[in-house]
Amino acid sequence: MASREHLARALWTVFEPIHAVSYFSPQARDAFAAIGLPRFWDGYFAGRSAPLGAVGAAPVTAIYCNFAPAFVERALPAVWAAASVDAVLEARLVGAATTLRAFFEEEDAVAAAADALQQAADAADTIGRPLAAGNQAQPHHDDPYRRIWQATGTLREHRGDGHVIALVNEGIAGLSAIVLRGGLDLDATMLLKARGWTEQQWETERDALRSRGLLDADGRATDAGRAAVDRVELQTNRLALSPWEQFDEAELLRIAGLALPIARSVSSLYPYPNPIGMPSSWDADADPSASTVPETVS
Repeated sequence: MASREHLARALWTVFEPIHAVSYFSPQARDAFAAIGLPRFWDGYFAGRSAPLGAVGAAPVTAIYCNFAPAFVERALPAVWAAASVDAVLEARLVGAATTLRAFFEEEDAVAAAADALQQAADAADTIGRPLAAGNQAQPHHDDPYRRIWQATGTLREHRGDGHVIALVNEGIAGLSAIVLRGGLDLDATMLLKARGWTEQQWETERDALRSRGLLDADGRATDAGRAAVDRVELQTNRLALSPWEQFDEAELLRIAGLALPIARSVSSLYPYPNPIGMPSSWDADADPSASTVPETVS
């Protein structure tokens, strides 16, 4: 039997692809362009931060954790002169719901999954988790495609906020985290481009991680570096429990089964590996113990 922490990780692999359509689909980009935000990163930073209000670059840099400050400042606060918070919130729902409906037309199945995921999202403990709190406070929707996307948004930001807490606790938050992951399991070139750091900043951080014994001379993670990442992932799993504590194991397997067909329907949108570190989705029917879902990334 899988631990509750491990099941929380396995469930993440199922709900994350449903929410991530907002960052990868052409329909999502079109919805932001329609309100005056045609540049991808303007839509990304506006859409993801809109539940917090018309926030500026400094708090977003802190909350998101691993974007270069100058990169965030290109979008914020300028986007709020082009589009209101309400317009952005509506655009992200339009883009996401349109995408999900195009890929998965079985509305009754979406409604069943949305109800279960909404119940989990409503139970998430959001103290110290600003993005989760902002998303949890958004209204529920009659349209099941909107509802499932918003529920998965709360769940993924809840896990993400917890991940930031774990990174800070381990002393590898911010640029440290992605440079270390670039030396372990993710594409460093892709991360450098997607997070807006300069090559000099990247190399300076590599040197700092080498001095701490977390990277070797070739920039690969050492045993100590792997152990640090593992501790972060295990702590992230523990911090992701609150939405799921109300369910027994059979109910968790049922929720995973409801969400999986929707997650699989949009899988063609995503490259693997991808810049958000999203793995393939767990099949709870074929693997109820989640033995195919690694507890960590290393």
